[in-house]
Amino acid sequence: MKRKPRCHFGCYSDKGLKAENQDCMGFVLPDEESVLQNKGISLAIADGVSGSDAGKEASACTIQSMMADYYCTADSWTVQTSVQKVLVALNRWMYAQARAVGRSRTMATTLSAAIFKSTTAHIFHIGDSRIYLLRDGQLQQLTQDHTWETPQTRQLTRAIGIDLNIDIDYRKLAIQANDYFIFTTDGVHSYVSEKQIISTIYQASDLNLAAQQLSDIALKQGSPDNVSCQIIQFETLPSQDVQELYQQLTAIPCPPKLQTGTKLDYYRVIRELHTNKRVQIYQAVDESTGELVVLKTPSVNYQADPTYLALFTHEEWVGKRLKHPHIVKLYAPHRPKKFLYGVTEYIDGQTMRAWMRHSGVLSLTDTRDAAKQIALGLQAMHRLEMVHQAIKPENVMRDNKGYLKLIDFGSTRISGVEEINSPSGQLPILCSTHYSAPEYFLGQKGTQQADIFSLGVMVYEMLSGQLPYDEKHADDHIVKAVYTPLQHWQPEIPLWVDKAIEKAVNINPEYRYEEVMEFIHDLSHPNVSLVRSTQVPLMKRNPVAFWRGLSLFLFLTNLITLINF
Repeated sequence: MKRKPRCHFGCYSDKGLKAENQDCMGFVLPDEESVLQNKGISLAIADGVSGSDAGKEASACTIQSMMADYYCTADSWTVQTSVQKVLVALNRWMYAQARAVGRSRTMATTLSAAIFKSTTAHIFHIGDSRIYLLRDGQLQQLTQDHTWETPQTRQLTRAIGIDLNIDIDYRKLAIQANDYFIFTTDGVHSYVSEKQIISTIYQASDLNLAAQQLSDIALKQGSPDNVSCQIIQFETLPSQDVQELYQQLTAIPCPPKLQTGTKLDYYRVIRELHTNKRVQIYQAVDESTGELVVLKTPSVNYQADPTYLALFTHEEWVGKRLKHPHIVKLYAPHRPKKFLYGVTEYIDGQTMRAWMRHSGVLSLTDTRDAAKQIALGLQAMHRLEMVHQAIKPENVMRDNKGYLKLIDFGSTRISGVEEINSPSGQLPILCSTHYSAPEYFLGQKGTQQADIFSLGVMVYEMLSGQLPYDEKHADDHIVKAVYTPLQHWQPEIPLWVDKAIEKAVNINPEYRYEEVMEFIHDLSHPNVSLVRSTQVPLMKRNPVAFWRGLSLFLFLTNLITLINF
C-alpha cells in the first residue's frame, strides 16, 4: 500500500590514462517492498588510494561490503548505526590485512555513500570522492574533502584502511522531488566545473549519458586519473496517506469474542486468560503442533481506530525481531491469517504484579535476581535500538520456576522505524503514572534511560512495597518531585544500594545510568562514588545518637550557664 519512489539512475567508469581502474561503484534498489521501506536505496562510490599497493582490491571490497552487509543489519537500527558498524568492521579488517604476517601490501580507499530511506538522504563520507546535490538549478557539495594541500602536492588525511580507528562524516537531509544526487571521484570533479555539471545533467537525454559525458569532459580537460560518476534522480518520493494506512490496517478483520472450543484459523481456544476493553487474551492450542500458545486479539470496538490497530500490529513487528531467553517468544503464522491476532508462547505462571502482591516485600537477593533477568531482556532490546517504554510489573511474566520474561511491545520505540515517513511512524505512548519516566510527561522522546527509570521504580517497590515518588510524579510539577530514600522504609538496606536506585530513578535522564547492566552491577557491588557524593545527616544515619548528642550538648550548656550565674 505504500507507494514506492520513482527514480532514475545512471553511471559510468573508465580507467582513463591509468593502467588499471581502481574506482568502484555500487547501487542497490531492493525489489522487496519491506526491505525498500526498512533499509532504503543505497549508492556508493570508492577510489582506491593510488599510493596503496592494493587500491583496486580495497575499493572493490568496500563497495561489496557496503552494498551487501548493510542489508544484513537489523531493521530496528538507524541507518547511521547500521552503516557505521559495517564500515568500522571493514576498516579493521583492511587494516589488519595490511599488517598480517607475510603481507607487505596496503589496502586503502575513499568512500562516499548515501542511503535513501523514505524521504531522507543519509550521507557517509571519508576521503576525497564527492557527493553533490542538484536542486532547482543550484549545485551543492554535500561532502568535504579530507585532504591536506601544499603548493606542490595534495595528500589524503583520511581513508578507509589507513588507521585502526576510522572517522566517518555523517549528515542527513530531506529529499525533494526532482533532486539529483551526483557521485564522483576526484578524477572527474577536479577537472569539471560546477557549471558544466549542471548543464550536462540537464541537457543529457538520460543519466547514463550524462555520467559518461562528465567523465569525457574531465579527460579532455586534462584529468590523468580514473574517471567515475553515478547519478540518481528522484522523480517522486515514497508516500502513504492516512487513508492508505487505514485501508492497510483494516484489510484483515478483528475476530469476534472467542469461546472455549472456538477455532481461529488453526488455533483452538482452551480458556480466556484476561480481557479488558482493548484486548482479549486466550490460552489456545496449535492443532498443527499440539503446542500451548497465547492468542491476543484486538477488541472489535477499535476496528475503525487506525492508531489502535497500528499499535497492535507494531507489537508483532517488534516480537518477530526479538530472540532472547528473557523476552516472550512471538510465533509467525504458518500461513496467511484470516483475522487480526498475535500468537506468543504460553508461560505457565503469573505477572510480576500478581507475584509481588502474593510475596509482599522481597529480599535483597530475590530482588537482585529479578532485576537482572529483566535487565538482560532490556539489554537485548537496547542493542537493537529499541526502547520498551512500558516496563512495569504487569508487563513482566514469571513462570513457576522463577524465570522472568518481558511482554507487551505495543509501545516499543524503534529508532530505525522512526526514520520512515509514515502516519504510523510516531505512535502514542500509553504512559503509566508511577513507572513511566518523567520525560514522557514533558513530551520528550524516550531513550534507554527511560527503561532504566522504570526498572529502578520496580526494584524500589520490590524492596519496600512503596514507590520512590508521590502522586506528583505525573503532573506539571514533576521536575520538583523529591526522591524518598529507600532507607526510610527499610533501614537495613545498605546505603549504597539505596544510592544506586536513586541514580536509576533520577528525574533528569542525563544523571541516570547509561547502560542498564551498570545499574545491575551497582545493586550488588558498592559504588563508592555514589555514597561519597552524598553526605547523610547524622539524624538520618543514627537518630538515637543524634538525640543523645543533642541532649548532652543542651545539658552542658545549661550547666555552664548556671555556674556562671
